[in-house]
Amino acid sequence: MNTRMNQYLIAILLMAFTVSLQAQDEGGLSFGIRAGVNFQNINGKDANGDKLTNDLVTRYHAGVQVDIPVAPQFYFQPGLIFTTKGSKGDVPYLEQIATRTINLSYVEIPMNFLFKPMLGNGHMLLGVGPYVGYGVGGKAKFEAAGLSNEQDINFQKDVAIDEAASGTYFRPWDVGANLLVGYQFGGGLFFQLNAQLGLTKINPNYTFITNDKTSLQNTGFGFSLGYGF
Repeated sequence: MNTRMNQYLIAILLMAFTVSLQAQDEGGLSFGIRAGVNFQNINGKDANGDKLTNDLVTRYHAGVQVDIPVAPQFYFQPGLIFTTKGSKGDVPYLEQIATRTINLSYVEIPMNFLFKPMLGNGHMLLGVGPYVGYGVGGKAKFEAAGLSNEQDINFQKDVAIDEAASGTYFRPWDVGANLLVGYQFGGGLFFQLNAQLGLTKINPNYTFITNDKTSLQNTGFGFSLGYGF
């Protein structure tokens, strides 16, 4: 990531730490666990600037979160989530001949601002905020003429010509926006609908290619079940 983005992330984390300390003093922290299913895709443009037509794939997520009160009914909700993403589509330059299924694994930090008004015996959940993810693993599966081949995904920002033939590459960092809507019952059980929009490119920079118009972003939506303590 560039220097300006690093500065923004540091500022957000410092703000979260300060608010967390204040909330601890007031005894208002609450913790939660959640897990669920993702329906993911990789959208954007190929090297020629044409729109991608990948298919959705089913993935999953699981992790922890904390609700930090900042005002009546308003909370800052950071978390730590393990999540998988990806897509399925034609291999570039081999359309109608070969398909490629991408499976990406990230450790993700969502930083949502949450509105939790009382509704019945529980609380409605309305949230929005950024997320930052770091790639920790992945597989690319290629299928053609009834044959298949699978290789590990390498996370790297810049790829030289002697590296390109050795595997599939993506950038390690993913940054985007979250949106959630849900409900928490009085006993602590909650469910929520999630949506994510990637805001940064996850494809690497192939240093030996000129006029490359490739621009790939993670996008997805899903469903979570969880429990708040």
